[in-house]
Amino acid sequence: MSRRIALSVAAGVVLLGGAGAFALAHAGEQPPVLADSTARYSAPEGDRDGSLTFVTDVTASSGIKSVKVLAWPQDSSFAEKGLTKKDMAAVEPAVCEPSGEDTARCTYTVAVTASDAASSPRGAWHVAVLATAGNGTTTLDTEAAGFTVG
Repeated sequence: MSRRIALSVAAGVVLLGGAGAFALAHAGEQPPVLADSTARYSAPEGDRDGSLTFVTDVTASSGIKSVKVLAWPQDSSFAEKGLTKKDMAAVEPAVCEPSGEDTARCTYTVAVTASDAASSPRGAWHVAVLATAGNGTTTLDTEAAGFTVG
């Protein structure tokens, strides 16, 4: 009888150990998390360029491989069909600096010239972000932040 109990206990330990290994492996595959995303737009004034600055905190236990950013007007084809990871493939990257154990603060800044502003649609705009972790998992937030072009 004691041998049967010992085998049951051993089987239970192996089963729990396997479940723990699965949980750890699964935890390592979590996609990046975005937090505290903000966008600040300033229009050009006189002969001075304006700018768009987007900042977000990205957390990924396997590290951050890349963060890509795209500003898009609310009244565009993206609003109708939705943005995809494929749409984000060729957009510009943000610059990321470590800001915690598994977190980086990522900043994207672009100058806005008077001609850029004149040809840009007026109204609400959104900032889309595609974050890729070191393990290859991704997070796409098509409306991470917003701003208005007046």
